[in-house]
Amino acid sequence: MRKKTIEDYAELVYDLQKSKKRVHTNDVALVLKINPASVTEIFQKLSEEGYVDYEKYGGATLTKKGRRVARETKKRHDTLTEFLMLLGVDKKTAEEDACEMEHILHPITMDTVVKFVEVIKHCGVTPFWLERLKEYVKTGKLSKCPSELVDVCLRYAKTSK
Repeated sequence: MRKKTIEDYAELVYDLQKSKKRVHTNDVALVLKINPASVTEIFQKLSEEGYVDYEKYGGATLTKKGRRVARETKKRHDTLTEFLMLLGVDKKTAEEDACEMEHILHPITMDTVVKFVEVIKHCGVTPFWLERLKEYVKTGKLSKCPSELVDVCLRYAKTSK
C-alpha cells in the first residue's frame, strides 16, 4: 500500500476517532465522498499491515503503529498549514497544499520548516519582513523597504557576525 494512502487514512481515522470509539466505513466515506465499499477495502489492507484493528460492520480503531503514523502525519500537516498561512496563503489553500506536501518533503526540509514556524511563533511579534511579504502576496505590489527598516537590518547584520 502506498505511504500517502496509509498516512492519509491514519490521519483521518485519528481525527474521527476523537469523537467516537470506532470509526465506521460510512464515517470515512462521507468525509472523502467515496463509496463505503472502497473504504472497507482500504481498512482491510490497513488491518493486514497492522495500522488498524478492523471488524466488518464493527468499524476500525488505530493500532499503536497506526496512531504513531497518524500523529506524525498530523503534526507535519498542521505545521505546513501554519507555515503557508504565515506566508499569506489563505487557510483553505494552505490546508489543501499541506495535505500534499506532508507526504513528499524530505525530512531535512520538514525539520527546517518546523524550526522556521517555531522561531516565528516565539518572536512575540510578527517580523516586519513577514508582514511585508503578506502584503505583497495580498496586493501583488512590492513597496520599497523603508529606510528605517534597512537600518535595523544593517545593524542586526553587524551584531550577528
